[in-house]
Amino acid sequence: MKYDLEYLVEYGVKLLTTPSPTGDTKEAISLVKEELEKYYPVKLTNKGALICKIEGKNTEDAVLLSAHVDTLGAMVKEIKPNGRLKMSMLGSYSWNTVEGLEVWVATEDGKRISGTILTTVASCHVNGPKTQSTERNEHTLEIRLDERVSCKEDAEKLGIQVGDFIYYDPATKVTESGYIKSRHLDDKACIITLIGIAKYLKENSIVPPRTTYLFISNYEEVGHGSSAAIPQEVSEFIAIDMSAPGVGQTSDEHKVTICAKDSTGPYDIDLKRKFIKLCKEHQIPYVIDIYPFYGSDASAAQRAGWDVRAGLIGPGVDASHSWERTHKEGVKATTDLALAYVLSE
Repeated sequence: MKYDLEYLVEYGVKLLTTPSPTGDTKEAISLVKEELEKYYPVKLTNKGALICKIEGKNTEDAVLLSAHVDTLGAMVKEIKPNGRLKMSMLGSYSWNTVEGLEVWVATEDGKRISGTILTTVASCHVNGPKTQSTERNEHTLEIRLDERVSCKEDAEKLGIQVGDFIYYDPATKVTESGYIKSRHLDDKACIITLIGIAKYLKENSIVPPRTTYLFISNYEEVGHGSSAAIPQEVSEFIAIDMSAPGVGQTSDEHKVTICAKDSTGPYDIDLKRKFIKLCKEHQIPYVIDIYPFYGSDASAAQRAGWDVRAGLIGPGVDASHSWERTHKEGVKATTDLALAYVLSE
């Protein structure tokens, strides 16, 4: 299965640098739609997700592979009297992982105003020991705007208001050693895999054994990305999502992880066994892991009542929901396994 991995990584960088916090994903969805439409028909759901249909030889028993385009982020919760901004979290992460982050505030009139997330006691020369001892949370972090702002009215004159989305700078880099460093690799690193599947099948004129749907969800970070709009003929739902290396984990940035269980429960045992068999047959580097604090679009679909067998695979992404990193080898191993699965009987 030969495909242009560098093209997929270049596309991934373009997607990573396109803001898409959960709830404000239209720009990124449009970018993915434009790419997938080069290969197969695509439609938007009422919730703004994407479904791409690749018709197979068997049209009555279909499979679905998902990845989510929505990411972590924030909204303006309050304009403070000093003109700085209080934030409301989108998704789930530790506040201390965003201190010092460059951001943009997206106003309703289309402007993007830059700023930085700082503590309310950022200067050690002014606050002394408080700079280190202050807990990082929604009350002690604020956005300092890169505009001449000293009061609430100054920020309002810029067009900023409560409910504006805040985009986090992903700081995306691809190193010579093959590492991809960026915020929001969860789950844009896996959108790459779905693009790779569509491109490979179309360019090689391959009709898969079963109709295959590619589902780009846009509310995964808040738990209901794939709760609706799954085609009725789908019997297997495979979430392509990042795996989590760390102490006590087997996940690896250079391999694909087959998830046996996460905090929502075990995944389908027959699918797990099939993934293992395919990895061995195609010499794909893999590990099996369990995630203690994790849920996927596949488990969300089952909670919503869809009668599907659920599986979960993905590349190792170090420091998930923080300063994330993966490797091209992990992306390739994930894409190889996903393609092998789509092409299997």
